Amino acid sequence: MKKYFIPLIIALGITYYANAQQAPKNDQPVSKSRILKVDSATVTKHTVTIKGQVVPYTATAGSIPVWDEDGRPIAGVFYTYYERDDVTDRTNRPLVISFNGGPGTPSVWMEIGYTGPRLLNIDEEGYPVQPYGIRENPNSILDVADIVYVDPVNTGYSRAVSKDIPGSKFYGVNEDIKYLAEWINTFVTRKGRWASPKFLIGESYGTTRVSGLALELQNSQWMYLNGVILVSPTDLGINRSGPVQSALSLPYFAATAWYHGMLSADLQAKDVTAVLPEVEDFTINELIPALSKGGFIDDASRKAIAAKMSRYSGLSEKFLLQNNLDVSASQFWKELLRDKGFTIGRLDSRYKGIDKQDAGDGVDYNAELTAWLQAFTPAINIYLRGELNYKTDLKYNMFGPVWPWDNNNNRTGENLRQAMAQNPYLHLLIQSGYFDGACDYFNAKYSLWQLDPSGKLKSRLKWEGYKSGHMLYLRKGDLATATENLRTFIRESTPKPGQAAKY
Repeated sequence: MKKYFIPLIIALGITYYANAQQAPKNDQPVSKSRILKVDSATVTKHTVTIKGQVVPYTATAGSIPVWDEDGRPIAGVFYTYYERDDVTDRTNRPLVISFNGGPGTPSVWMEIGYTGPRLLNIDEEGYPVQPYGIRENPNSILDVADIVYVDPVNTGYSRAVSKDIPGSKFYGVNEDIKYLAEWINTFVTRKGRWASPKFLIGESYGTTRVSGLALELQNSQWMYLNGVILVSPTDLGINRSGPVQSALSLPYFAATAWYHGMLSADLQAKDVTAVLPEVEDFTINELIPALSKGGFIDDASRKAIAAKMSRYSGLSEKFLLQNNLDVSASQFWKELLRDKGFTIGRLDSRYKGIDKQDAGDGVDYNAELTAWLQAFTPAINIYLRGELNYKTDLKYNMFGPVWPWDNNNNRTGENLRQAMAQNPYLHLLIQSGYFDGACDYFNAKYSLWQLDPSGKLKSRLKWEGYKSGHMLYLRKGDLATATENLRTFIRESTPKPGQAAKY
C-alpha cells in the first residue's frame, strides 16, 4: 500500500498543476460600476411635509475621500446630506452629523427610520410589512436642522481604494475616530458650515464613535460642538465589573418581563414606568451589596434576594439560585419564555423567536435583527437608486467586514467628559429604550452618573426613556415623541446670538 500511495499523490499533484496552468486567465478589467467613485456626488431636489409644513430640500448622495499623510486618497466615505432650501442664512442653521454603529453598519437605520425626510414602510410597532419601500417622514428633524448621514469605511457604499490599504487604518476605536474627524473637517469646509451650530448623533456603537469625536474634533480639528446625542449608548469605556456589572441588567429584565406579562398581577397592573423606579432602587441599594458578599452571604438573605429578583424578573427563584443570583442577558433571552416555546430578542426584547430546541442557554438567532434587515435592506436600496438617483453595482453593506476591530484604550466616556469640560456650549442627551437588551437603559443611566464624578456638568446632561427597544424610534408613538425631544434639545443647546461660551 505504501509503495503506490506516494507516487499517486505526486501524479495527482502534477495533473492539478498542469490543469491550473492551462486555466484561462481573466484579463477583463474590473467593472467601473463595482468601484466606488471616491470623490463624487449626485444632487436631487425634494419636498417633505413635517408637522403640516412643506419643507423643500436638496439631497446630495456621494463620497468624499479619506486621505493619507501625503494627500493621496485611501478610501471613499459615502454620505447623504439633506439641506433645507428655503434658508438664506446658514450661520444659525444647525447641522446634525449622524452615525450608526456595529461598528460595521452604515447610517441607514436612523436615516430612514428616525430623523431623515423619508421613512421605511413598517407597522406601528416596527415590524416589517410588504410591499417594502419608503414614504414621507412627518417627524423628520429637517425642519430645524440640516443632516448628514455618514457611512464609515466598509459600511454602506464606503470602501478603501485598494485591497492593499490595511484595515488597521480604519478598524479600531481610536483609528475610527481619527479618520472620521478629518473627514468631518473636509465635509464642513466643502459645504461652508463652519459657522453653523453643530451636533453629533450616534446610535449603539455610534455612541462610542461620537463620544470620542467630540474631543477629537476639538483637539485635532479645532471644531467645537453644541450637542452630542447618544441613542442606545454602549458602555463608552466606563468601567463596570463584578457585582455592579451583574446587577445592572435587572431593571431591563423587569421591563421586558412586564412587556410579556410575566410579572405578578400587582406589578402588571402598573405602567412600566411606575414599576422600574422600585426595581432600580432594589438594584442599587440591595442587589449590588448582596452580590458583593459572594458565597459568604447567609442563606436567609440569599433566599430573600432571590425572591425579590424573581418578582422583578419573571424568572423562577430556583433558576436564580442555580445561577448564584447572577443571570446573564443571554440566559434571560432563552429562559423568560422557555415554557411558552419562545425566545426573546437581544436588541429589542419585544420580538419573539423560535429555537430548534427549548433546552440550552443561548438563542439560535436574534429575532429582532432579522426582522429589521428584512424591512431596511430593500428600502435603502430602493431609495438610494430610485429617489436619490445614486447608481452603482456595489453592494450596500448592511453589515460590512470591519474585523478585527481594535477595542483597546477605549476612553470615549472620558473623552466626552473632557470635551464638555473644555466647551461650556456642549450639551448631552441620552435616549434609551426600556426593552433594549444589548445597550440597556439602566446601564445608560449608570454611564450618565459616572460620566462626570464631580457633578459639575450635571445641568448639561439629560437622559430619556422610551417604551421600545434599541431602535427606539421604530414604534410610531415613540418616533413622534423622540424627534420632538430632539428638536427641543437642538433649540435649547443652540446659544442666543452673542451668548458667550464661559463659566
